Amino acid sequence: MAKLTGDLSGIRESVQQELLALYEISAEPAEFLPEALARQLGRLTALTRREIAVYIARNGQILNVSLGQSDRVIMEDYGLRRGEQRLSRVRCIHTHPNGDPRLSEVDIAAMVSFRLDAMCALGVDETGALTGATVSFLAPDESGVLSAGPVSAIPLVHLAHPQLMYTINQNDQLDVAQDTATEDQIERAYLISVDSRESLEELSALADSAGALVVGSALQSKGRPDPATYIGSGKAAEVALDAQAKEASLIIVDDELSGTQSNRLEEVLGLRVIDRTTLILDIFAQRATTAEGKLQVSLAQLNYRSRHLIGARTALSRLAGGIGTRGPGESKLEMDRRFIRGRIKQLRGELKELERQRAVRRKNRDSSQIIPSVALVGYTNTGKSTLLNRLAGANVLVKDQLFATLDIVSRRVSLKEGDEFLLTDSVGFISKLPTDLVEAFRSTLDEAMGADVLVIVSDASSPYAEIQRQAVEEVLSSLGASEQPRIEVYNKWDQALPDYRVLPPGTIRTSAITGEGMEELLSAITDILRRRERVAEIFVPFHSYQANAEIHRLGRVLWQAHEENGTRMRVRMPRMVLARLMAQFPELFEDERP
Repeated sequence: MAKLTGDLSGIRESVQQELLALYEISAEPAEFLPEALARQLGRLTALTRREIAVYIARNGQILNVSLGQSDRVIMEDYGLRRGEQRLSRVRCIHTHPNGDPRLSEVDIAAMVSFRLDAMCALGVDETGALTGATVSFLAPDESGVLSAGPVSAIPLVHLAHPQLMYTINQNDQLDVAQDTATEDQIERAYLISVDSRESLEELSALADSAGALVVGSALQSKGRPDPATYIGSGKAAEVALDAQAKEASLIIVDDELSGTQSNRLEEVLGLRVIDRTTLILDIFAQRATTAEGKLQVSLAQLNYRSRHLIGARTALSRLAGGIGTRGPGESKLEMDRRFIRGRIKQLRGELKELERQRAVRRKNRDSSQIIPSVALVGYTNTGKSTLLNRLAGANVLVKDQLFATLDIVSRRVSLKEGDEFLLTDSVGFISKLPTDLVEAFRSTLDEAMGADVLVIVSDASSPYAEIQRQAVEEVLSSLGASEQPRIEVYNKWDQALPDYRVLPPGTIRTSAITGEGMEELLSAITDILRRRERVAEIFVPFHSYQANAEIHRLGRVLWQAHEENGTRMRVRMPRMVLARLMAQFPELFEDERP
């Protein structure tokens, strides 16, 4: 029931009725302060000669109208806060009858005490006209603690601008420390998609990999996402009821959302909303184990965050009105932007140094011994790590989860015939793989993509194998690896679906669990590697110590016989290496040509 609070002494009944009528003024969720409400606050402030405060919820509902200073108001618990240390989801707009629009220390203290989304002061002159407005937001600092931000002057014409509400919602999302589920608290996730049932099922697997419990889902076949609410207002209303009934604590969306979509969905659904990109980044953050992997994930997260923050700050900058009117609020936003940019620059520098060190190690390795490389690539959870373990006798972590393996792992494989190669397992691909991740992991992926042979692994037990294969091809193309020698493998053949019993010629059927197809796969790898090599007859005099050492270091001796003046050899080595030796020691190659 609507009521007035605060100091009502001496206020006529008719004026009290006008104050109660403020409850009837509706505010859109995207409006910080409706023009009609601001106008009435000014008129009634001049009439009562007292400070008037209104408390507005995120959905635009006016919760409280009070007379007197804001620090003397006893706020009710409206049950809107999502945690003890979280924002109240309520903002206070109040007037100053002396015409001074500046926020006082008392105002800021009240915002902190009540954990308000924002505190706004309106200066009102004796005629009831507004003289100006200032605002401060409650936002998490670098340590995740909610604190009062600087005060910013806002032009009166922009008080209803949606950018102010965008800033509030963005600050709420930045409260990572309080917003993240604790170890003993499992997120109850509700999934929504406008793509396909296949994509929704994959999103469910991703949520499971992140440690969430999927309690429900909704598929809206729209062809393309709604620009405001992703799934449309009608479907959003249905989802809100279903998610509430299933006690969901989190909404996960099957695409990357814009800031507008994210904020609007949170308003409509009343739950925290994250998108597919945020979910994948979270999984990578959990699974990265190496220093480089952790740096790459951090870089991807900051790049993603910068896109969602910088746009908001640019818009707020336009609101501030230029030199002399920006206020400290704009300064805080600019500081956030500079902090993110500075951190991105620092991470890129650290990754560049690690890449330089890896390049040196690779060069030393290549100069010390020539050994071909083979890379296992494919969709996530197709069994690449299990294949590596089977072929190389390794013990790489294997889990039936998406992105169980993130870091590059290489093992040497030696065959009975004397052939050997370096087998590398890389991070799995996925549909709608965030661009930030591809860019962040590019240096690591480039090492795998530079292999002499790519073994492209698909899951024969998945009904979506062909869709997944297409996604892999798109990523390979973006990395410039479309033309490399490749072997197509359908793994998990012991669980293969009937549709995949007939495969294109040249496709190898394997089961890393049972060992089926391993010999065929190794034979195919060997055939390709040997095509890049050449066998040559060489006579090495006994006095040519350097040449003899280089031949044994760079190639593989297939046969040799000692003669009176030296050793005759048949060697196999890469064509480019052989050409270099022939140029360096032409006297050793009697009948050979490059």
